[in-house]
Amino acid sequence: MKIAVSAETYPGESRVAATPDTIKAFIKKGFEVAVEAGAGKGAFISDDAFAGAGAKIGNGADVRKDADILLSVRRPEVQTTEPLKRGALVAAILDPYGDRPGLEALARQGLTLFAMELMPRITRAQTMDVLSSQANLAGYKAVIDAAAQFGRAFPMMMTAAGTVPPAKVFIMGVGVAGLQAIATARRLGAIVSATDVRKATEEQVKSLGAKFVFADVADAATAGGYARELSDEDKAKQAALIAEHIKAQDIVITTALIPGRPAPVLVTQDMVETMKPGSVIVDLAVERGGNCPLSKPDEVVIHKGVTIMGNLNLAGRLAGNASPLYARNLQNFLDPLIKDGALNIDWADEIITGTLVAKDGELVHKMFKS
Repeated sequence: MKIAVSAETYPGESRVAATPDTIKAFIKKGFEVAVEAGAGKGAFISDDAFAGAGAKIGNGADVRKDADILLSVRRPEVQTTEPLKRGALVAAILDPYGDRPGLEALARQGLTLFAMELMPRITRAQTMDVLSSQANLAGYKAVIDAAAQFGRAFPMMMTAAGTVPPAKVFIMGVGVAGLQAIATARRLGAIVSATDVRKATEEQVKSLGAKFVFADVADAATAGGYARELSDEDKAKQAALIAEHIKAQDIVITTALIPGRPAPVLVTQDMVETMKPGSVIVDLAVERGGNCPLSKPDEVVIHKGVTIMGNLNLAGRLAGNASPLYARNLQNFLDPLIKDGALNIDWADEIITGTLVAKDGELVHKMFKS
């Protein structure tokens, strides 16, 4: 059986879906692996490194011709998947909520599509969780980007000429990205506070040395550990708390997302206008509409002295780290599906039913089928 690894075509995407180590593991299990020339360039992995691991290097169409499995970071374009075998397994971040027509077009090709971002939040799936592995890096990069944009130092410095006060950093949303943002800001010497609509995150925030800011609202945690949308009354309570707290902050990093919904607005224009000149907002939710209405995708906006950063794909900007983690997620996902050099899928398995979005020409996931 053949595994194909394509070069990414999505604008600005530098990650790659395999590494020499994962290729060696697949070959050891009896697979032939073909990698598109230049696929690893953005992640600093040369064609020679892939070839040295046993992969065949070729152009796009040849790499994908009659492949049984396609590994990709982003959803592949329809024209690039035509050479695959009918029924071929495609594992990628498919963005099923963001582009339904694109998903349906791939499904019509008869491909077996797995959306890695839909991985169930269960213990045995942790090593396959691409959202966590990539969000961790995004949270780190958000703080580094903010520090680079901020015109002051992060840590307190005591000098003969006077004292430099520490920066105040406010993290909104305490998922994987938020937790790493807290840890990174703390390591840089900032005074950190954080908020989340899930009361259970308080202990995690405090364990990292940050202050937990929580409005008196109903706990919004779902059974899967994600956050649900607040009621209008609770939204008003949260907004009032944030409006008061944000005035004194130097850096605000927003990470709040609701699966299948536009990102909630957490930082309004009025709130931005109460912040100090020179303050910085990093909106990690900009790809889903943003937690701040002033943020724009892949742009830096300055509004009344406050800088709002809408950088996209922060994990992809650390492709040298993000790619090995993502590739290992894919390997861990495929390993249980492989037996004696062939695919042996238990279609009733919770991991399969959670991530399988299309099979036999139709959308089959409960969230997307007609």
